[in-house]
Amino acid sequence: MEPALIDGANTGFVMVCAFLVLLMTPGLAFFYGGMSRSKNVLNMIMMSFSAIAVVSVLWVLYGYAIAFGSDKGGLYGWSSGLVGLKDLMSNATFGLVAANDAAATAAKVDAAVINTYALPDVVFAGFQLMFAIITVALISGAVADRMKFGAWLAFISVWVSVIYFPVAHWVFAFGVAEEGGQAAGFANGFFAADTGGWIVNRLGAFDLAGGTAVHINAGAAALALILVLGKRRGFGKESMRPHNLPFVMLGTGLLWFGWFGFNVGSTLGATGYSGVVLINTQLGAAAGLLAWLFVEKLRDGHMTTLGAASGAVAGLVAITPACGFVDVWGALTIGVVAGSLCALAVTLKHRLGYDDALDVVGVHLVGGLVGTLMIGIVGDKTHTLTDSLLDGGSLKLLGTQAIAAGAVLAYSFIGTLIIALLLKVTFGIRVNDEEEVTGIDQSTHAESAYELTEYGGTGGSGSLGSSVRTAEKVAP
Repeated sequence: MEPALIDGANTGFVMVCAFLVLLMTPGLAFFYGGMSRSKNVLNMIMMSFSAIAVVSVLWVLYGYAIAFGSDKGGLYGWSSGLVGLKDLMSNATFGLVAANDAAATAAKVDAAVINTYALPDVVFAGFQLMFAIITVALISGAVADRMKFGAWLAFISVWVSVIYFPVAHWVFAFGVAEEGGQAAGFANGFFAADTGGWIVNRLGAFDLAGGTAVHINAGAAALALILVLGKRRGFGKESMRPHNLPFVMLGTGLLWFGWFGFNVGSTLGATGYSGVVLINTQLGAAAGLLAWLFVEKLRDGHMTTLGAASGAVAGLVAITPACGFVDVWGALTIGVVAGSLCALAVTLKHRLGYDDALDVVGVHLVGGLVGTLMIGIVGDKTHTLTDSLLDGGSLKLLGTQAIAAGAVLAYSFIGTLIIALLLKVTFGIRVNDEEEVTGIDQSTHAESAYELTEYGGTGGSGSLGSSVRTAEKVAP
């Protein structure tokens, strides 16, 4: 019979959530592909799919060992037994065992269970892999239309190893077992004291599903990379609108659907608490969508499909860290604030002169900051056990959240800047002018997304928000 220490319901629940998170990356490919120009849509899709391949290999080889191996001062992990997931694979058990093997099997299962939800560590490793993949893929939206595909592959290989894996340890590693063991911890029903990542364990910041490790991390990296890469030809002079809004809406739907795996799966068990996260996730997205449309209407006089898509994503980004730590009013507040601020933030690239093609900075960096900081303002003491500004009158939690957000932002930005500069001076990271004019689909991939005769032209790569809004008009 199945060893009692493994809960089949929770295990199946987290596995399904892992599948949903993986679906987010093809969803992102459609989302970004629809917003790009038709001559570069395949390249945008390829950037997301290549992230799936590269990150999967590196995660198994050594990424999980860095993110969830035995803690080294709260900064990174390492366990030789996790290289190639060796210990995890060898400790995975089948449901049927001989009676005389029961004791040995129980011991193996005990070593392979990571928390009080009786979840096998190998399943947790697969779930967390999907987080690493989507984080890397998010960055691609900032560099649309101009980055060499080979340079992209080199960049993500280095970036995920040097930036994401350690940051995942900071934020997601609640505690680990001895050298060579698996993520155990969760002592006293939560985590092992004085082990694990410094943000989650020692600082005590809250981030259920990756507002810092995923969204602030990717947004800060996007900003650094585009500063090194430079502007697209014609930026600020030519119209760069989305070429396929139905693709954008399809991608939004897939992202929204998959986001429940992202957030709800981070509870690591099918419990009543998972229901809290589910409701808050939905409310954050809905409020973000409505808030963005409201800003569009006031500013531009139009409510657009692209604005709806953008607002939903902004709300989902912001609710990600907070979904388990606020009540429904907090979730609605976070969605409204994120939808409004992100709608305003995406216009800054024209004023400040940086070319964030698909507004990764304006949505993911800003949205991630909103969600992470708002925990300190509207956090529900029922779930945080800590006073927030509006539930207890304390600024301490807000300060803690600000330190976590600022640390990830600084580390990701500076680290990415160094990586990008090194790649620029060694291999080069930007396509030449001819390739940029022709389109990367043809020049790099020798393919075309559409065989119709220039239907719709090679018109523009839009930014998140209204494709017709006045904010997208050329700045003087």
